[in-house]
Amino acid sequence: MTNLDDLLVKTSRTFALSIPLLPEPCRREVTIAYLLFRIADTFEDAAAWPKSDRRSALADFASLLRSPNPERAQELTVRWTAARPIDHDGYMELLAATPAVLSALIECEPRARAIVTRHALRTTEGMATVVERTDARGNLHLRDVQDLRDYCYIVAGIVGELLTELFLLHGPQLVGVQRALEDNAVAFGEALQLVNILKDADDDAEDGRVFLPSRDERGPIFALAREDLARAQRYVSALHEAEAPSGFLAFTALPVMLAKATLDRVEAFGPGAKIERAEVFGMMADLEKALVARENPLAMA
Repeated sequence: MTNLDDLLVKTSRTFALSIPLLPEPCRREVTIAYLLFRIADTFEDAAAWPKSDRRSALADFASLLRSPNPERAQELTVRWTAARPIDHDGYMELLAATPAVLSALIECEPRARAIVTRHALRTTEGMATVVERTDARGNLHLRDVQDLRDYCYIVAGIVGELLTELFLLHGPQLVGVQRALEDNAVAFGEALQLVNILKDADDDAEDGRVFLPSRDERGPIFALAREDLARAQRYVSALHEAEAPSGFLAFTALPVMLAKATLDRVEAFGPGAKIERAEVFGMMADLEKALVARENPLAMA
């Protein structure tokens, strides 16, 4: 039997820390959503494949999301793994487990399943448009800030919208802050993605993925990331104001704390700069203290 939590650990960093903080059934639903998004992202990242193969894989995956079929899923999985789209053992293990992840999706409560399916499909179709823009070598070059924001929406802004719908589904007490959550959901996802792009800029460029202008022209991107992080803090504050389950607060606050610290480090030392493991554990301890005291975990951020 496929262990979804094990796949999460093998394919994620921040989300492997934050998703387990969620209460059930939201924890399992978000785990499934993350894994589905990661499968689509694996095809979008598969620069070793011709553009036509990447488009085809995304189209086939979209068809499975629309109409899950175990036999078809197994057939496609065998084909995908044999062609090895990416050199990452964790992603390849996840790809092989596609039928199991889809089966887990089918088992979700119908309203949650509809939310996860709709947004996973939106991202999968959006990633197909990204692949369409790559050059003959499979490389992607974004043109400007708006182009970057459009990309971030496809891969992360939609995640913010998905999470918000699941939170509202499982947290009826959030109705009073629904507008605040919806207004800041996209910025929440965009903030985390922008920080990752700034941190990984050199590695991405080596892989042919140019998301940013030259180093001396990145000031507006750092400013946008900070603006988005401020809105992400407002998202978490709205959850706190509505007395959301502590797991919702922990899950959303931890990535924002990590992203803010990472952005400070990257702005000071350049791409590749990271926060140390001890700092991460310290943030998690601070977060736990705030939650026990029923305080806003980002009040001092």
